Amino acid sequence: MRIRSALHVSTPVSAVIIAASVFLPPSLVILSIAIGKLTDQFLNPTHVPVKISFNAGKEVLAGTAATAAVALAGFTPILTDSHHIGSAGAALIATVVAWAAYTIVDELVSQALFAMLTGTPYHQRLVADWGILTVVRAGTFGIAVVTVIAYDINYWLLLLLPLLLWCIHLASGNRVRARQGNEAWQRLAEATDEFNSVDETAVLHAAVRKAAELFSTDEVEVQIRPQTGEERLVRSNGRDILFDGHPNDAPAATGFVIPIGLESYRGDADLGELRLRFRAPIKLSEREGYTLHTFAAALCTALRNAATFAETQRLADSHARAAAQDPLTRLANRRKLQQYGDEVLATGIVGVLLIDLNHFKEVNDTLGHSAGDRVLITVGERLSAAVREDDLVARFGGDEFAVILANLSAPALAEMRAHTILDALAPPIQLDDMRISVEASCGVTTASGGTIGELLRRADVAMYQAKQDGQRVVVYAHARDTADIGTLTLGGDLARAVAEDQFVVNFQPIVDLATGQVIGAEALTRWNHPDRGDLAPDRFLPAIERSGQLSAFADAVLDQALTAVSQWADAGHAIPVAVNVSPRSLLDPSFPDAVARRLAARGVQASSLVIELTESVTLSKLEVVDDVLAALRNQGIRLALDDFGTGFSSLATLARVAVDELKIDRSFVAAMNASAPGAVVRSTVDLGRSLGLIVVAEGIEREDQRQQLWELGCPAGQGHLFARAMPADRLLAALRRGHDGQPGLLAPPLHDTDTVIRLPRNRRSRRAGIGEPGQEWVP
Repeated sequence: MRIRSALHVSTPVSAVIIAASVFLPPSLVILSIAIGKLTDQFLNPTHVPVKISFNAGKEVLAGTAATAAVALAGFTPILTDSHHIGSAGAALIATVVAWAAYTIVDELVSQALFAMLTGTPYHQRLVADWGILTVVRAGTFGIAVVTVIAYDINYWLLLLLPLLLWCIHLASGNRVRARQGNEAWQRLAEATDEFNSVDETAVLHAAVRKAAELFSTDEVEVQIRPQTGEERLVRSNGRDILFDGHPNDAPAATGFVIPIGLESYRGDADLGELRLRFRAPIKLSEREGYTLHTFAAALCTALRNAATFAETQRLADSHARAAAQDPLTRLANRRKLQQYGDEVLATGIVGVLLIDLNHFKEVNDTLGHSAGDRVLITVGERLSAAVREDDLVARFGGDEFAVILANLSAPALAEMRAHTILDALAPPIQLDDMRISVEASCGVTTASGGTIGELLRRADVAMYQAKQDGQRVVVYAHARDTADIGTLTLGGDLARAVAEDQFVVNFQPIVDLATGQVIGAEALTRWNHPDRGDLAPDRFLPAIERSGQLSAFADAVLDQALTAVSQWADAGHAIPVAVNVSPRSLLDPSFPDAVARRLAARGVQASSLVIELTESVTLSKLEVVDDVLAALRNQGIRLALDDFGTGFSSLATLARVAVDELKIDRSFVAAMNASAPGAVVRSTVDLGRSLGLIVVAEGIEREDQRQQLWELGCPAGQGHLFARAMPADRLLAALRRGHDGQPGLLAPPLHDTDTVIRLPRNRRSRRAGIGEPGQEWVP
């Protein structure tokens, strides 16, 4: 039997049955109830036989109880007693007895059925909805009493009884429908509350159970078609989950089905279908239809939320793995090594191995980076296979690997383990048709306390000693540590220096050599040490690069630089700032995101930032550096190659790294009149012009150097001739003050505006697009 509402109320027919029990003989009352109720039920097309039988049987049973109670009370029905007139008191007592017997039987039977169908305890059903039931039952009793009194006064008054019954029926019907509507919405709200889970399985299981209860179905099933993954079908009878899996594997189901698509409230995002299954055909009421649409839309939203949460969780797990994993070898990265090292140092003796592959650059240069990557992957696999379960292998970047040997029983075991691990690299590596032998140098150190950063530094010292001495394994020895005590002490002060903003950024202006106009500034950092005074970068940068404070230091410097740019722009001087970046920062894939966050925080455009790169072999061969530089350029940040000409692979670096500026080292500017340095300056200017790059000369201290550089075609420069490095506010004051009252100038122009300059013949002939000898050029 399907229950549309668990609210049971008696109808005005109940009042008629109670009154009939007082007026008519029992047999006639019972026969009339049976015939009338069966006729009424059969005329209702929505009622199934079992429901017709139950309703008719319940009314007959309750009517029988009413007539029996009247008979047991010794009352003779009014229409069979010729002496009844005037005995209204006895009739009223009989009415009370009939009403009580009818009400008790009707409630006991009805609520027993509802308790079985809704799965609620019988005693809870008996006390449910007592407020509205009391009002309705009192109305039923009142109608019966009015009938008896009216008959006693004048039986013609009974002609008004149908009208009275109809009015009461309308009033009570409206009250009941309002209560049923509230009950339906409450049940819907309780059902959809189960959708608050972000687990897809929990949402589906709650949906099929609650839908079976809400719509009184025999079975409910939900079939979803996710955008990713396989289809899924969940079926329930309201109590148990009958099936949960792929629809093709589900047992066949029969019966009458009412399907509805799982769509959002706007009618989009079809995720699947909800199906209500019944043994026999039924028709949902208008309220039930609306409830079904609301339920389906809420289920669709819950499934989308669960899918979004699952995708978010997947991405979070992926990012967490990426944050602790080297993308090429899948080994731990520096961050994971730092975390694990700090953990195991508190548990016992720990050994740290720093392994560097010998002549690895030759593999990249000869066979290409793809072959080099395959070698690195193979080396990582062999190192991982050679260590114990509680050891950790990490890739530092490039061809450097680190191994943490946890829980050593004695420090001497670290050297033995190092030889064993390097032996695992001895077998040649097959690359297509070639076999490559891999050799490595290893530095070893042990400790039972301290910091992992210091252990890595010591292992690094030992590893370089191994390379210099041509040995495979070298154990760290304090006597051979070339790092001075002062530098080590500085390393211990770094955390406090970052926290207390002891690093101060000054700015040296970059000017247009022809006009003297300031076109940029370079950020130069000093450490205002409380005990040692101002320290130059070469005193503390190595310590920072070996410590774990590099990222925090870079953030602090970049933040000060971008703050200055913002202040200058607000004052009407939109000039970019150049910031030197440690090569180790370029090995951190998260560095571009950190720069982007700083730019956004200070409201500075990416084009106002220039990243200065130190030219080195490392810069030209690491793919992770290429990725970082590409990410910076994609943001709109400009790149400059600092100290150009002092490294080992200037042209190779330019071919690989797309830079916007070249900076001529001050040593070449100082010795520009000598043949070799002058040739370097001249060739650098010509190279920059041919590649469309800005060339900036450093260390300009004399006016003749400025004039000579400009004549060579160098457009910009910096040095003590124009200004020393100064705080941001002093540079702003200098820009406002200017030269000869012209804001933004730090030096007089080389020539007056619109002056025609006759350039040396050799320069005109070298400059593309100038014309034939004898033609004049106006800069």
